[in-house]
Formats: sequence, C-alpha cells, structure tokens
Amino acid sequence: MEESFEILRMEYRDVLEKSFKSRRVDLLEQKMKSFNTEIDLKTVLDLILRELLLNLLEEQSSIAVLKDFIDFSILLCRQGLSSPTVPVLLLGDVFETLTLDVCEVMFTFVEQNVHIWKEELFFTACKNNLLRLCNDLLRRLSRTTATVFCGKILLFLAKFFPFSERSGLNIVSEFNLENVTEYGMDPSDDVVPEIQKGDQIQKVDFTFYCKFWQLQDFFRNPSQCYNKAQWRLFSAHSTSILNTFHGIKLDYVTSMENSTNVGYFAKYLTSQKLLDLQLHDVNFRRSVLLQFLIIFQYFTSTVKFKSNSQELNDEQKKWIANNTETVYNLLRETPPDGQEFAQIVKNVLSREELWNGWKNESCPEIKKTLPSPTDTSDRKKDCEKRLLGDIIKEAHSQGKFFMGSGELTKLWNQCPNNLEACKGRDFLPSLEEYFSEAIQQIENPAKGDENLLKDGNFGWRALRLLARRSPHFFTYGATILSPLSVYLESMVKKVAHEIPGKENSQESQSQNQNDTELYNILTEEEPASEDLKQNETEEFVDDPIVRRDSKNITLPQLILFSGKVAPDWEKLAVKLGFKPDEIDFFTNENPTREEQARNLLQIWFEDDEDASLENLVYILEGLEMNDAAEVVRSEIPNNMEI
Repeated sequence: MEESFEILRMEYRDVLEKSFKSRRVDLLEQKMKSFNTEIDLKTVLDLILRELLLNLLEEQSSIAVLKDFIDFSILLCRQGLSSPTVPVLLLGDVFETLTLDVCEVMFTFVEQNVHIWKEELFFTACKNNLLRLCNDLLRRLSRTTATVFCGKILLFLAKFFPFSERSGLNIVSEFNLENVTEYGMDPSDDVVPEIQKGDQIQKVDFTFYCKFWQLQDFFRNPSQCYNKAQWRLFSAHSTSILNTFHGIKLDYVTSMENSTNVGYFAKYLTSQKLLDLQLHDVNFRRSVLLQFLIIFQYFTSTVKFKSNSQELNDEQKKWIANNTETVYNLLRETPPDGQEFAQIVKNVLSREELWNGWKNESCPEIKKTLPSPTDTSDRKKDCEKRLLGDIIKEAHSQGKFFMGSGELTKLWNQCPNNLEACKGRDFLPSLEEYFSEAIQQIENPAKGDENLLKDGNFGWRALRLLARRSPHFFTYGATILSPLSVYLESMVKKVAHEIPGKENSQESQSQNQNDTELYNILTEEEPASEDLKQNETEEFVDDPIVRRDSKNITLPQLILFSGKVAPDWEKLAVKLGFKPDEIDFFTNENPTREEQARNLLQIWFEDDEDASLENLVYILEGLEMNDAAEVVRSEIPNNMEI
C-alpha cells in the first residue's frame, strides 16, 4: 500500500510540475481520470502542492513565481481537484520562511485577492487559517517600528470578516493593560526647561514631567478613575496639562520639508529632555488631546459591561463636559487646519457612539437590504418620464385638460366647460341653517362667552348674510343700530318666526310691536327723562374728548389704553391706516412709547368716523393684543357690549 502510494505521488508530481509550467489544468484532470485507486486523490495533490512550494522556496524563487503558484492552486480548487484550504496553507508556508520585508511585499497579494477569500468556496474553509496567518504575522511584528504593516493586516481583517464576526470584536470591552508606558523616575535628571505661559514663565520640572506621563496609565486603564482618590489625581493632572497647552501658542510654518517629511509615531519617547520639544510639537499635542477625548467619551457613554459602581456623579460629569469643550478649543487653535481637524475628530467620535450602541445590543448581524424586483421596475417606470407634449396631445384627443398636477387635472376635468361649472353653485347658507344655533340660544338663553350674538366673528358674517338673504336688513335704513348684539337678537327672532311651523299671528304682532319700541329706543326718537339728560350732560362736561354718538372716550380711558397699547403701538398704527411718515411723526414728537400711543389713539378718535371702543376691541383682537382688548372691553358700558 505504501509503495503504491509512493509511486502514485511521484507520477502525480511530474504531471503537476508540467501542468504548472504550461498552466494547463486539463493535463492534471486527464491523469486523475486514468488512476483507478481507492486513495483520495485530493489529499495526494494537496501534499504534492506543498512539496513543490518548498522546492520553490529553496530555490529562492521570485515573489512573482510564488504568486503564480498560489494562483494556480486557487484554479485547482475551483476545478474541484484540491481542497479549498490549500491556497491559505501555502501562504502560511511562504510567510513562515520569508523575512518580514519580503512578507510585507507578499502580503499585498493577500490584500488584492480579498474578494477571492470571501467567496463561498473559500470563506468557510479558510477563515480560521487566514486569521491564524495574520495573528502569526502580528506576533512577529513590532507595533512601534512596523506600524504600517500592522495596520495593513488589521485593515485586511476588517475587509475580510463581516462586522458581526465575533472573533474580531472586543465584545466585553477589555483594555490592553499590557500597553505600559515607562518613563524616568530619577529626579537627578531634572532639566527644568522654561515655558512661556501668557505673562508668566512656567518651569517644566520633574513634578510636571511625572504628572504628564502618569496620565498614560489612566488612558491605558480608565476603570481606575472610578476610584475617588484616583479620580482626584486624574482630574488634577489633566487640568494642569490642559492649562499648559492653553498657555503655549504653537507657530506652524509650512515648508517643503514639513510637507514631505511628516512623521507619525504610534508611541512617543518619554525622556525628560524631550518633553520641552514635544510640548511644542503639533502632532504630539494632537495625539494627547485625542486621548483626552477618547477617555472622556468612555466615561459618558453607556457601556454594557460596566459594573454598577462604575458611574460618575453630577459634579464629575460637569467637569468632563467643561474639559471636553476645552480640548476641542485647543484642537481648533492647533495649526494647521485646526477647525477642520477638530470637526473630523468630532465626526469620528460620533460614529464611534453608533458602534458602541451596536455592541451593547450584542452585535446583531448587519445585512444590506436589496430592493425587490417590483421596486426596481417601479423606479424604472418613474425614471422613464413621458414628454409633456405627448401628455397634452393625448389629453386633448380625449377632450380633457392636463394641468400639470394630478389633483388639479382631476378637478378641472370634472366639468371642462367653465360656465356650466359655475351654474347652480351657491356658497351662501340659508338663514334658517346659519341662525339655527342662535335661535336655540334665544329660547334657552346662554351665558357669557357662549352667547353667539356677542361673538364679533359671528356678527360680522351674520350682517353679510342678512344683506344678501333677508329683506328685514333694510327695514330701518342703511345704518346698523348699535349695539350689534341687540340688533342681531331682533333679526334672529324675525327669522325664527318665518320658519315654517313656527308662525303665529299673535306672536308676530307682539314681535313687531317690540321691534318698534326697540327701534325708538335705539334711534333716540322717544324723549329721554330729565334725569337721563342731566346725567348725559354731566358726563359730556367731564370728558375732555367729545365724540359723536356712542364713541366717547375720556382722558383716563385714553391714558389707560395707551399704556396697554404702548409695546406694539406701531403695529396698531399700521392696522388703523396710518402711513410711515405719520408713524415717524408720532415717534419724533413724543419722548416715550406711552405718549406716542396716546397721541395715536387721540388722533384716531378725533379724525376717523369709524373710531369707537367696539371697533378698537375688534382691531386689537385681530392683532392678538388680547390684554389691551380686554381692558378696552371692560370700559364699554353694559348696554353697549359687543
């Protein structure tokens, strides 16, 4: 059995070498068909592929030859001749035998073929091997000297694995406690450089040096800040460092050297002799400030795996909020492009909050929803817009109109003939319909604001309807008798008696008699008593401003109204019809707003025929000056209510 396997392997190897050199897979397929054996030929081919790769590595073949050999193994897998894990196993052999510099060049091949590794044929079989390959490389690399290569490996893993792959996630929010920052602890090396901080000079002594680098321990393990003593230490050191940054104004000069040789360091040196230079370095400052923002966000974020004791009090949260804004201000002041850099950092941290919320929900799988075929067809139909001329032509052929809007087109085509559409259209309600509620209130009197007859809006519409529908509107002439509520009450009673089923001759006669008496009272045809005349004479003598009919306003009322109207008297002036130059006259001639409003009201009551307390209430309510309207309404006599 072993001899037959060895003979099979040797024959298979010769065919495989010829097939690889000629890039002809059919030679290998024909050879496999010629074998009549119970041995798994895939296992034999997998073994021979690894042997040939070792020969290539011993011959120190070029990177191009190694890449071609991996491509050939991928082709064999797709043809079903070898196992899907073979390409990654071959890559693992390559990375184990090459130097790190050559491995970095070879790793570009792995990055460029990430779409192949994500195929269904390879992903399930190779994902663990690829993860092991990348972890082995990371263990060989230095995080400080080979940061670019390490970053490439991590980016590849991020592209290869889905977001919900738990092997690449820090599910329980653990910190890298092995990242210890060591710094000098010998005070005899104290250099004591000086820093200009505003008008004062601060010395960077050994104490400041220790405070600065002690913060790295808090950045490494933020959980210790939930201890009260450690929090006081952290907050004191942070305040000292931020104040120092605030006192150092950096000057950044753009040059060819700065633009071409921009250095980046994942971890800075901690020598005390370098601290003075580091404090004046732009990248160093941004790195430290960004660390502050990250730890501040951790303190204020909701993390699922925080214990109940890991909670800050209100004072600590307030301190973090204030210092967060301080850090952002320092980033904006740090050249070059401080404003843009600070905004980018803020956007990145806001996205980090979204990922943090996703982890708190146990990292549910993220799936991209594809549009259904029906949605796609509807979108295509929407995109294929018909020409406007064709739409109008089609509508015209059907005797219809196209108005550009669906609802307008539907409304217009209900009756294309405009004159026919206007026939029979009556928008006025009948007297019985409009006054039905008012009739019920007369039969069952309503109190206060519930009385429709005292509603100005109802009364205005009632007068317009009576002028169009009722012959009684012109019974007493064109002048509307005041007050309006009394007049409307008489008209509503007439309308009620004209409703079929409610006519009664005796009631009609008594109603006509009452109307006659009401008319005599309101038009002052009935002689007034001597006492009433005497009271009216005394009232007119006391009032300094005498108005016609029932439109009198006294000086105390004028003073009272102007005080209420004063804040918005310009708005009232425009409503009353005064022009801009007249408004400027009131402003220039009167020193205070109250006097300006008083002058306005005085001229309006003197010159405007429609000036009355009732109209003033109506106008003030329309301008939403309700407080002033209520004051004016309270000054109207009870028998003159609106």
